[in-house]
Amino acid sequence: MIKKFAIFLALAITFFSCKQEPKDLNKKLNVVTTTTMITDLVENIGGDLIAVQGLMGSGVDPHLYKASEGDVTKLVNADVIFYNGLHLEGKLVEVFEKMGSQNMKTIAVGEVLDKSILIGSDYFASNYDPHIWFSVKNWKQVTVFTIEKLKELDPENAVVFETNGKAYLEKLNKLEAKIKGIIATLPKEKRILVTAHDAFSYFGKEYAFNVVGLQGLSTATEAGVQDVQKLATFIIENKVKAIFIETSVPKRTIEALQAAVKSKDHEVIIGGTLYSDALGNPGTLKGTYIGMFEYNVNTIVNALK
Repeated sequence: MIKKFAIFLALAITFFSCKQEPKDLNKKLNVVTTTTMITDLVENIGGDLIAVQGLMGSGVDPHLYKASEGDVTKLVNADVIFYNGLHLEGKLVEVFEKMGSQNMKTIAVGEVLDKSILIGSDYFASNYDPHIWFSVKNWKQVTVFTIEKLKELDPENAVVFETNGKAYLEKLNKLEAKIKGIIATLPKEKRILVTAHDAFSYFGKEYAFNVVGLQGLSTATEAGVQDVQKLATFIIENKVKAIFIETSVPKRTIEALQAAVKSKDHEVIIGGTLYSDALGNPGTLKGTYIGMFEYNVNTIVNALK
């Protein structure tokens, strides 16, 4: 499917790159985004001055996302495409790199982060954990980067982007303080977070959690029987009270882990469902980055106490 899409997109790029239409100064900046986290960020900065189209919705796993031919029109008509990068979007990244080589504006927000603060992995193609949004500090850097890029793309509205961006950064500062207060109520020895896949390492690094994912950084990898049994033993030895499902990953993997623990004459509860690779439904609190993060922290802390 991705090969068919890439060929179709390549033809569309060739066609659209040959068209030289004058820019309509009254037309809103047309922005296409990949993940829901990036969509939410760009909307907070751009407000009504830009038109944002997100490719991925609630519950969508970006690791396994298969772009449809209907996405081609959105991509080739975009003034700019913001994506995460660090191979989060799988083979779709190859498409964005191809578009970049055709002088079509594509921006990987993960590129702003210094490699020294990224979490490496010997088992993932990019060698870096792409789940950068689970550190608010990281996301503030991404926010500043996005503000500057939008100002460059639409200088006439630069003042508004700057104002909106500063207001959003202040909200992120308040979020950071709030979640630190919530996490402080959980004893450090209980800060063991077991989830479906390894999406929360930046969270663990930031807030002193031992994070263990049943699958690797990418959900494209499958957890085997030995992985399940090994993690079940870890849960028992460390007296882990709860494990967590993720909205963008099938729950059967965590249910299998719970069953494996039970087969060893121990119990572990499913502490709730966390938002990992996608936000909640649009129009809800969990459909925003700030609301999602606060919800996740409350769910984790309440289940592990």
